[in-house]
Amino acid sequence: MALPADYHMHTPLCRHAVGEPTDYAAQAVKLGIPEIGFSEHAPMIRDDYDEWHMLLKDLDVYVEKVEKARRDHPQLTIKLALEVDYFPGQEDWIRDLSARQPWDYLIGAVHYVTDAWDFDNPNKISEWKRRNPFEVWTAYFERLTKAAESGLFDIMAHADLCKKFGFYPKEDCTPLFRHFLRAAKQSDVAIELNTSGLRKECNEVYPSPQIVQLAGQLGVPITFGSDAHAPAQVGMAFNQAIELARNAGYSQCCRFTGRKRQFVKF
Repeated sequence: MALPADYHMHTPLCRHAVGEPTDYAAQAVKLGIPEIGFSEHAPMIRDDYDEWHMLLKDLDVYVEKVEKARRDHPQLTIKLALEVDYFPGQEDWIRDLSARQPWDYLIGAVHYVTDAWDFDNPNKISEWKRRNPFEVWTAYFERLTKAAESGLFDIMAHADLCKKFGFYPKEDCTPLFRHFLRAAKQSDVAIELNTSGLRKECNEVYPSPQIVQLAGQLGVPITFGSDAHAPAQVGMAFNQAIELARNAGYSQCCRFTGRKRQFVKF
């Protein structure tokens, strides 16, 4: 069986990654990964919103960088996508972005639980110490569930990103997980197994084994992603993610072309 596609990778245009798309592609070829997808942090509704999303003026530059990677590595299938932050009330902005290029898929993400707090930002970790973790996790999963229900996305990103810094609630979060996963199933949106959590304080794939098990029971589709911000991170720890998926009963993952899905064995 083939290695699964790595559908979550970034570029220097997000202002916190290194290496050109062609370098990421070269690493995928080296590893024997047959398909990759770039999913840069999409522009926000305002360029000055934060310092880690692609600027709107760079959207065409991004597409050209991915096209160059395709030209440089014709033996590799390379998809063009975006990772888009979901904010209730900004659905029209997301629709506008989705119409600007022939994207292969859109990844929906939640990094903000309020308009001002990107809770996974290391520069704002002090905010966690002023808050109840269960309240943050609840707000996160409520917004993630709304994103899944919106019908705007093909894949939902790192579905328990709120564990990144190791602030875990004492309360049982299983009802939050189930509510989100039922929404994903109802909306026919996939979740990703994202290995970047193994590079963070939580030291665990996103999402947790419990969530992957619940997703498997519900039949929620999956993809795989390294969330690479440097070429050396492409395909990182995919063996662990594959084992996690198989333990939950998965033998297939999704691939996308022009926002059309098909299933392939891994």
